[in-house]
Amino acid sequence: MTEMSPVTDIAAKKVPALPDAQSVTQVKHWTDRLFSFRVTRPATLRFRSGEFVMIGLLGDNGKPLLRAYSIASPAWDEELEFYSIKVQDGPLTSRLQHIQPGDQIILRPKPVGTLVHDALLPGKRLWFFATGTGFAPFASLLREPETYENYDQVIVTHTCRDVAELEYGRQLIEDIRKDELLAELIGEGFADKIRYYPTTTREESPKMGRITTLLADGTVFADLGIDAIKPETDRAMVCGSLAFNVDMKDTLEGFGLREGANSEPMEYVVEKAFVG
Repeated sequence: MTEMSPVTDIAAKKVPALPDAQSVTQVKHWTDRLFSFRVTRPATLRFRSGEFVMIGLLGDNGKPLLRAYSIASPAWDEELEFYSIKVQDGPLTSRLQHIQPGDQIILRPKPVGTLVHDALLPGKRLWFFATGTGFAPFASLLREPETYENYDQVIVTHTCRDVAELEYGRQLIEDIRKDELLAELIGEGFADKIRYYPTTTREESPKMGRITTLLADGTVFADLGIDAIKPETDRAMVCGSLAFNVDMKDTLEGFGLREGANSEPMEYVVEKAFVG
């Protein structure tokens, strides 16, 4: 693994010159495959925590090259955060991974998505199931006061190949636990509701295995000391690769949960637009 560069930041933000452009304010490379970045937020942008927007860069032909990216920052944040994979021959991420503070990206301010509280029926326990950069929408929802107002417990599972790929989520949850602003917004002790369950599938770690397998054989419930998932109390959000989403749908429906949408709330939802 190559040595990662530290966080780069910028205090004086450049004024966007292109239509729908926003200035990059911070970039952090987590591994040789993963990075996060923050950009200025359009003054008129309103979104629900968990939604995604189209972002990108100009291609060689001068036309926008855009992809769907979940907003990793909460709806109340003054900036927008994104978490991305690096694909060396990818049309967009092969270029996006080289952005620096002061650079501009294109952002189409029309947020949409299914990973929102409105798409779920009321419940007592909320599960976030993510692989890789699918953690991004949950990074937003974990900093959203409504998450803790609606649920008694929030269980975050994150499955990656290697331990280093878990670091973005691990550090975010650690920061949330000591975030004074969130404590002021939500109330002291809110972070006690969070249960974090990271797993790896390739590199040796304290907990290995695919989350679908660990759910099916009951390992997750035994490890956390909780009852199995049931539709009366449990709600779930899923974001990951296409194969992961399909497997998780089967798993959750095996527990009796039904897939919901903005127009018809149910017990679980899956994000269908996902980069990485």
